[in-house]
Amino acid sequence: MADTAGFGNAQSHVVVVGAGWAGWGATKALCEAGVRVTLIDGMADPTGSKPTTTASGKPFEAGTRGFWKDYPNINALTAELGLSNVFTEFTTSAFWSPEGLEATAPVFGDAAPLPSPLGQAFATVSNFKRLPVQDRLSIAGLLYAILDLNRSDAVYRKYDAISALTLFQQLRISDRMIDDFLRPILLVGLFKPPEELSAAVTMELLYYYALAHQDSFDVRWIKSKSIAEQLLAPLSQRLRSQHHLDVLGGMLASRLNVSSSGTTVNAVETVSVATGHSAVINDVDAVVLAVGAKGMGALMANSPDCAALTPELVRAGSLDAIDVVSVRLWLDRTVSVADPANVFSRFGALKGAGATFFMLDQLQRETEQELWGDQPVQGSVIASDFYNASAIAELSDQEIVECLMQDLLPMAQPAFRGAVVVDQEVRRYPRSVSLFSPGSFSQRPPLETSLSTLVCAGDWVRMGDREHGAKGLCQERAYVCGLEAGNSLLRRGIVKGTNTPPAQPHAVLPIRADEPQVVLGRALNKLVMDPLEYIGMRWPWLVDELAGD
Repeated sequence: MADTAGFGNAQSHVVVVGAGWAGWGATKALCEAGVRVTLIDGMADPTGSKPTTTASGKPFEAGTRGFWKDYPNINALTAELGLSNVFTEFTTSAFWSPEGLEATAPVFGDAAPLPSPLGQAFATVSNFKRLPVQDRLSIAGLLYAILDLNRSDAVYRKYDAISALTLFQQLRISDRMIDDFLRPILLVGLFKPPEELSAAVTMELLYYYALAHQDSFDVRWIKSKSIAEQLLAPLSQRLRSQHHLDVLGGMLASRLNVSSSGTTVNAVETVSVATGHSAVINDVDAVVLAVGAKGMGALMANSPDCAALTPELVRAGSLDAIDVVSVRLWLDRTVSVADPANVFSRFGALKGAGATFFMLDQLQRETEQELWGDQPVQGSVIASDFYNASAIAELSDQEIVECLMQDLLPMAQPAFRGAVVVDQEVRRYPRSVSLFSPGSFSQRPPLETSLSTLVCAGDWVRMGDREHGAKGLCQERAYVCGLEAGNSLLRRGIVKGTNTPPAQPHAVLPIRADEPQVVLGRALNKLVMDPLEYIGMRWPWLVDELAGD
């Protein structure tokens, strides 16, 4: 454990389980308040100081994650750490189908600013290559549903109970708009097709990423190395050197032990990933669970006393999750692609998955040598991720690589057909991503649980009155929820630090305010619909769902 000499007896000890954005958010909030933190994760090095590499020594990162315009808290973190040159410029992206290029997403911030959604419509008027205007206009009904979504908690839950596809069909969105645009967007945004997704979460995602402001969809990327190396490593270094953070890598939480009074979690049992050896972290004052459904389910199954006291976490652990396959290819030649970020949809070879590919040599042009480790640069380096990838994961590594090189990549650039893969890495991540299925909202874990000393963090966590504008499977949402989990323990006096005077909860920045026309639209909708609903009249797309009430 870290040397805690000099700390007062009043200092609390919190164990944070999980070192993703949520875990680091909670760790930061608590450490900076003077709380002693032990962060544990199954990764060998959760601090980012040692990059993940392949057997041949080349860098590898699971999932290529973008940083969207409305990431105020992550942007504040990078500024706080003095990281002024870690992101690319905002980039364009392209969508591909078996027929070829379907659409390109421009950098919306480069266009003349207009109210949403007019700004998006005018900026992309010529960017759809095959989707007729009448099909694009059929999405207009969804704007009304988005205005209605948060009218009340009961209305939100009704939207959550139906699938996105059901809502799209009720709103008379054209089949072509659904299949050619919305379906591929959702397969790489929420990682499932619309028939398997909550209509409520789908609308939250579409609003947050695309409709809130003209430039909401503008996205940039890490310009060298990885997110862990560029962002998490300097954060972990600061917290370890200035706040006595203890990080235990290669370690899984196996059991939560509850006090004899049944009111607190007072110890966390762990198991080494490498050796299987068990250990116990004692003198625990609180625990932050920054894990997904798979980890939650396993932990509750092995912690019967805790499970009995927190049935909401047992329910959360029973939720399904999504399989991901991540691939990195090193080629013998450079292939130039117009857009560095790309989406594949409707290809039979995808077996129902959504897929992305990124030209890392174009995104990380200034540091291209790093992509090859200690070997000479030969050509392009591609990162590709498959989501909803259960069927893809059953293929051999070579079959997955051949799917990319023969069936998918040549559709975006025929020159890929002549390229040779000189090195490759394929990794499978079963049940690694949250699934927001219809009706899942009530099963998702709450920020504060039935045990006062046990809180949850992550992009799937319900934050209640601490809810934030960042939505979906979002780095910003995960990080913010982590901050709020730490803040909850501090605000309620569950834990105390050594700071004098006591530190305030960590600041959480809101995303940009809704535009005036959206505020007005929501107010008018509520003014009209609340009285009408009181006498039994509802929006027609919710009539069938509410008929049984």
